[in-house]
Amino acid sequence: MAKDSTATARRIELTDDLSLSRIVYGTWRLGDADDTSPAAVRAKLEACLDQGITTIDQADIYGGYMAEEILGAALNDAPELKDRIEIVTKCGIVVPAGRHSAAKVKHYNTSGHHIIESAEHSLKLMGIERIDLLLIHRPDPFMNHDETGAALDALVAQGKVRAVGVSNFRPHDFTLLQSAMETQLVTNQIEISLSRPESFVNGDIAFLQERRLPPMAWSPLGGGGLMTGKSGHGALRTALADLAHRQGLEMSAVAVAWLLAHPARILPVMGTNNLDRIRALSDAWQVEMDRQTWFELYTRALGHEVP
Repeated sequence: MAKDSTATARRIELTDDLSLSRIVYGTWRLGDADDTSPAAVRAKLEACLDQGITTIDQADIYGGYMAEEILGAALNDAPELKDRIEIVTKCGIVVPAGRHSAAKVKHYNTSGHHIIESAEHSLKLMGIERIDLLLIHRPDPFMNHDETGAALDALVAQGKVRAVGVSNFRPHDFTLLQSAMETQLVTNQIEISLSRPESFVNGDIAFLQERRLPPMAWSPLGGGGLMTGKSGHGALRTALADLAHRQGLEMSAVAVAWLLAHPARILPVMGTNNLDRIRALSDAWQVEMDRQTWFELYTRALGHEVP
């Protein structure tokens, strides 16, 4: 990927009326911040918007079912921000916490009732009229695909959700759900990073690329392990550090640029509460990433050269 600062390269059209920023701000740690006040959250959103990062990734379960409410308080405090961002959220995981504290066991619930109830709850908590993109958070081994598909179709038809997709699905899970739907599933949010590169060869990315559906990548920095060295990958970390030093950037920017360079049009979901790091998320666009550099990092990620 050559240096590219064009606005069009930094957005992806999912439907005729929905586009997302290529880099997405993830809020799974929003409730862990020392300061979760509307002003603190608003500062994070504005730091994203200053870079053209307009897409915010949520889930009902984040922060013990509190992250959506925290975001909603900030949007209520500055309602003009609602028209400047796209909100992605997820549903389907139930843990014995928050409003689901009566649950006996962690489980998945993709019943029609639960999906619709979750979406309406998310709308209320965030104080918005429509969810831009709703994802089923995990594949459910007890899923009735006809019921799940009908619920997602209904939310789109009612105007409560603009588009729908999935998260952590394998291709067979994706096609099963899609077979029962009129609405096109537009993405699959999966774990993709230099520390977890298997999706490039196990069919997950190829499946989406064939259908021209951009993947969303959660944990694109390997949960931070790539930066701290806690996940091992010493040779990979050295290569990242060398490339970052040569280009005058941070290793995180190089790791994200590696994802952005791929022709599948991956959308990395970046989660941090550090305002300085948020302000630097778009540095990934400054990284020069040609094919051989991409394979150099990929080889270090694998631990051996390609066959």
